[in-house]
Amino acid sequence: MQSGEASWYAEKFQGHETANGERFNTGAFTAAHRTLPLGSYVRVRSVATGKSVVVRINDRGPYVKGRIIDLSYAAAKALGLTEARSMQVQIERAGSTPNAQTASDSDGILATGR
Repeated sequence: MQSGEASWYAEKFQGHETANGERFNTGAFTAAHRTLPLGSYVRVRSVATGKSVVVRINDRGPYVKGRIIDLSYAAAKALGLTEARSMQVQIERAGSTPNAQTASDSDGILATGR
């Protein structure tokens, strides 16, 4: 498990190419991490809200000191992060299957995204 600060991609990156060759989609549950394998899945849990999402790593970054993961807008919104630029999170590997794209919160509400 890794703890640190998460941020989210600005809307201006919509459509830009990610490290794995995909076009960035603000509505997908994806993220950037410096070292985790591209294509791997990570559960991100907000320390403040208790909500969590599972995202697929498709890019590299963040490159701001202290930040451990950059989230898509959809993932950030599901965590309650869009009201601020960053939030404290814990991340852990969540497997490597497409079914791991489920986002959930402490109330058991489910959403999916890709």
